[in-house]
Amino acid sequence: MIGRRLARGGRPGLIGTAARTAVIAGTATAVSGRVANRQMQHHTAQQDAAREQDAAARQAAQPAQPPAAPGLDDEAVSQLERLGALHAQGLLTAEEFAAAKQRVLGG
Repeated sequence: MIGRRLARGGRPGLIGTAARTAVIAGTATAVSGRVANRQMQHHTAQQDAAREQDAAARQAAQPAQPPAAPGLDDEAVSQLERLGALHAQGLLTAEEFAAAKQRVLGG
């Protein structure tokens, strides 16, 4: 056995080379997978933070709605909410919004 090893110059045979290559490839794949997972987690955390900031900005941009006046039923409140949404979208002018609101409130 010693004689054979010396005959090849101390180099591993075909099976030894294949085994070493498999170990190196497996290690590289495992490391690459861990790096990809870490990058994905970092990216997801950044997206979550951005979504939270957007939600907070949208919440801060919305004016606080005063409590409904006593004596208004659910239908009147829903009509007022729809009118407010149409006005916010620009589908109703300020005058049209005020006139429709007065009709709903009965004034």
